[in-house]
Amino acid sequence: MTQIPELPTAPLPMQGKRGLIMGVANDRSIAWGIAKAMHAAGAELAFSYQGEAFGKRLEPLAETVGSDFMVDMDVTDDASMDRGFEALAAHWPTIDFVVHAIAFSDKSELTGRILNTSRANFKHSLDISCYSFLDVARRAHPMMVENGGTLLTLTYQGSNRVVPSYNVMGIAKAALESATRYLANDLGPDGIRVNAISPGPMKTLAGAAIGGARKTFKHTDMNAPLRANATLEAIGGTAVYLASDAGACTTGEIIRVDGGFHVLGMPQAENL
Repeated sequence: MTQIPELPTAPLPMQGKRGLIMGVANDRSIAWGIAKAMHAAGAELAFSYQGEAFGKRLEPLAETVGSDFMVDMDVTDDASMDRGFEALAAHWPTIDFVVHAIAFSDKSELTGRILNTSRANFKHSLDISCYSFLDVARRAHPMMVENGGTLLTLTYQGSNRVVPSYNVMGIAKAALESATRYLANDLGPDGIRVNAISPGPMKTLAGAAIGGARKTFKHTDMNAPLRANATLEAIGGTAVYLASDAGACTTGEIIRVDGGFHVLGMPQAENL
């Protein structure tokens, strides 16, 4: 009987790559969807968190993807960031990617008018939601400069279109997208790619802080060309593409994963 030779097994797209995931709040976080997809693609993962409460939530999740490294990092505290990246460098002298899924604004200012944004919340929101990506990139750079790598962040269409109650976060995300392009240009000669993923509305802890979140989710779900909002699996798959060798020539991009909602000029005819 003729034996059929076994076909070689295709390597996992992120086999041999390792990196840091920042911003997992719980198992519905976009960062967690990305972490699961990267783990399934063969990557080794480390995680950062802020504070003991988030650390306790993260620990059992990290264990399910075989991670043995978690570090407490506060992106508003230079000393905390120094300690965190020093610990990461001691664990892994080089890394291949960082996923930055960190943003914040005072919930009380995510309703009403942008006109009433306070100076304190404006500065705090831009610091955490935009500057932190620059700070993370600067600290990750020495760990990537030898072999290249990928920096990923998360944005939202409220950066370039007015979304009810998104307010100062829209301005912060616009700044973040601009930072993505400037970092891509700065770090490109070192083989480091910098991109942002822009999902549609998601049922996450962060998304719930936006005023009218349920209505926004329902509206996009009804009107997007695919008649669906993004899933964690779709966002995770996009992150795998960008961080794997398949994304070798993609940098400075804002990749939309929103069911096509961004192409619309108005709602579908049946919803007008």
